Amino acid sequence: MKQQERQEGSRQKIFRAAMEEFGQNNYDKVSMENICTKHHISKGMMYHHYSNKDDLFLLCVEDTFRLLQDYVEQGIKSSESAAYTERIQCFFEMREYFFQQHSMQKCIFENAIVHTPKHLEKEIQKLHQPIEKMNKCFLEIVVERMPLRPEVEKQKAMQYLESMEYLLPMVIKSKGFMTQSDLYTMHYKC
Repeated sequence: MKQQERQEGSRQKIFRAAMEEFGQNNYDKVSMENICTKHHISKGMMYHHYSNKDDLFLLCVEDTFRLLQDYVEQGIKSSESAAYTERIQCFFEMREYFFQQHSMQKCIFENAIVHTPKHLEKEIQKLHQPIEKMNKCFLEIVVERMPLRPEVEKQKAMQYLESMEYLLPMVIKSKGFMTQSDLYTMHYKC
């Protein structure tokens, strides 16, 4: 085995260990030492590839966001022929379905978006931008095709739908938890 292949294997082992630790614990409970001890990774190997916990966490966040975006994009494509109300409902429920199937990514996502480490806010926001762009593009297409009451401007409808995505972290932080589909149902029926 070549040195490059061994290094890639080492990086993958560390990445899988980090995914497991961040996927099961809050950001504050994870340490480089715990990852090394629990997953039989030498500290030398760990620090050869990653300088600190934040590097590993951001790598896990980036992977989680990429997987989520791929999943949602597939759902958007498969719902193209549906009515706009079904497409919107499907869009908001896709995340819920994704996290039901990917519990580790759910914990990482919540640590990144809901319980964001203050010192990583800018980096996480930058990693989240492709998802925000995808969301905006989807909502623009749906709102463009949506029949609106005469007094409702398309821009206002867009703002309303976009705000639903941003309400979720606030609701999760509060004492009562609602799913995105609960929010959709509550807002859509009003």
